[in-house]
Amino acid sequence: MKGYVHSQESFGTVDGPGIRYVVFLQGCPMRCLYCHNPDTWSLNTGNQLETDEILAAYEKNRPYYRNGGLTVTGGEPLMQIDFVTELFEKAKALDIHTCLDTSGITYRPDNQDYIRRLDRLMKATDLVLLDIKHIDPAEHQKLTGQPNEGILAFARYLSDKKIPVWIRHVAVPGITDKPEYLYRLGYFIGELTNIRALDVLPYHTLGLPKYKNLGIDYPLKDTPAMDKSRALSLRAEVIRGLRKRREELGYYNRS
Repeated sequence: MKGYVHSQESFGTVDGPGIRYVVFLQGCPMRCLYCHNPDTWSLNTGNQLETDEILAAYEKNRPYYRNGGLTVTGGEPLMQIDFVTELFEKAKALDIHTCLDTSGITYRPDNQDYIRRLDRLMKATDLVLLDIKHIDPAEHQKLTGQPNEGILAFARYLSDKKIPVWIRHVAVPGITDKPEYLYRLGYFIGELTNIRALDVLPYHTLGLPKYKNLGIDYPLKDTPAMDKSRALSLRAEVIRGLRKRREELGYYNRS
């Protein structure tokens, strides 16, 4: 099977545990105001590669990935779910750790065919990096152009399936960094039983040159980058909400 691939990175250190081979797929329905990969939005563009070609590239440097593995990101990788499934199933047969970096925007709980295909993918997925853009429905719509109900339902699906998850959240000044929103995010993820890590990432402006080259206006051009220390303090507010929810659920009283 062939997929539309934007690019590949042979030495990824921020896309899951350890050193990883990272595959960026084409296509994304989200239009996040701070997106730093606008060149991955379009569907059915980029290089068409077979799953075996990707795995062959991985094998060339396999010793470097001893404590890492393979990560598929985007764009939105679930836009090419069947391609990712074939890639991950072949990777697992080769004892490669698999990681899916997704926003969960494609989740359709009422579509039985989609759920069947997603269930199959999850059987070959060791870890999901779930990027929750905004916890507030109205603010999420303004930030991404898409609703967040399906994304939150996807998070619950992963919890029910006991798929390990790292939560990621980008802290954008004036948009996602309000204590109220961060607390609500933590309160939500506090009900999930599969969370392995929480990253609150500081907003950066590294994508600006891409917008210029593509002739696209960057919506947040007047928004300053956030200091890493500020992001760490905001993470504490998410943890506060998480702990509150888990206290209510009796999480800390379980043996």
